[in-house]
Amino acid sequence: MAKKRLLYLGNGRSLQSVAKLDERFESWGLSVDSYWAYNGEFPASLEGYDGIFLSGSPHGAYEDIDWINREHELIRDAAERRIPQLGICFGSQVLASALCGRDQVFRRDFCEVGYKDLAVSAAAKDDPLAADWHETVNMFVWHNDEVRHDHEDMVILASSDLCPNQVWRHRTAPAWGIQGHPEVTRAQAPEWFEGNRARMVKDGGDVDDFIASAHEASEAKTMITRFVELVGRG
Repeated sequence: MAKKRLLYLGNGRSLQSVAKLDERFESWGLSVDSYWAYNGEFPASLEGYDGIFLSGSPHGAYEDIDWINREHELIRDAAERRIPQLGICFGSQVLASALCGRDQVFRRDFCEVGYKDLAVSAAAKDDPLAADWHETVNMFVWHNDEVRHDHEDMVILASSDLCPNQVWRHRTAPAWGIQGHPEVTRAQAPEWFEGNRARMVKDGGDVDDFIASAHEASEAKTMITRFVELVGRG
């Protein structure tokens, strides 16, 4: 049986992030086509894709930049085709912007950064990706931009004390967004924290504490592995 195909859109300054999710998607049995969207690379068509992953980015989903505008169009095309989509950080924000309106993403007055227990909503119990979560789920969050929580097409799955929309899904399209970073493993976390030390300190974070308290975020990661299973079922 042929492997299911996943489109991986890299929205960062490099195609592959510290988390190396593209490689992990391959190890979980998917055939991954990676495109560096940040550099203007997109597939000619979505034909043959069974799922789409959208990565983080230093940019905002509200910016009027050619590749961001193209990604909006791709997301809407995928939603019409009923292709499952999962976005993390900027990936969540650009999904919200494309499917619920450009006004859904805004710049916060201050950064939310650190490991946090997110309150899991009742809607998560019946969600295809978040069903393994209990009353709270812990993951690292780091964001200045945020997705609004009150759009009629958004189902909120988890929130924090400072952000009502940490995890969401679209009401009708097979699309999910995670504001935090459950993809980073315990082994990868120190490298990620050190590589972003100056920015995290500027945003009010204690990087040494983050490194000391780094953990696998295993429960949070089930949302990613459930996405892989969803794509695998085709």
